[in-house]
Amino acid sequence: MTNKQDLALHLDEEGYLKDFKSWTEEIACALAEKEGVDDECPLSTERMEIIKFMRNYYEKFEAFPILRAVCKNVGQSKDCNYEQFPDPVKAWKIAGLPKPTPEVFAKIRTTG
Repeated sequence: MTNKQDLALHLDEEGYLKDFKSWTEEIACALAEKEGVDDECPLSTERMEIIKFMRNYYEKFEAFPILRAVCKNVGQSKDCNYEQFPDPVKAWKIAGLPKPTPEVFAKIRTTG
């Protein structure tokens, strides 16, 4: 798949980036456009801080970050994740993270 920046996006059938390590800020912009979150590049500083934190957390712990902890760790308002990305799954896709497990999806439904 390509986008208006002519980047080749290697996504699985559900729109998740196939290779975590191939992610760049340009790919984040293309994924945000695809997900209907943003059509301008670069992404806002606030959005990019969230995305980068999520990537760093996942890379360090091999786990998805707790949504409530994201905002505190990036120094934004306590509801920043929901303000910037009302659907956390879209944020994960833009961050180039793999598809969340059923357990993660269940947690989103009970705490989101």
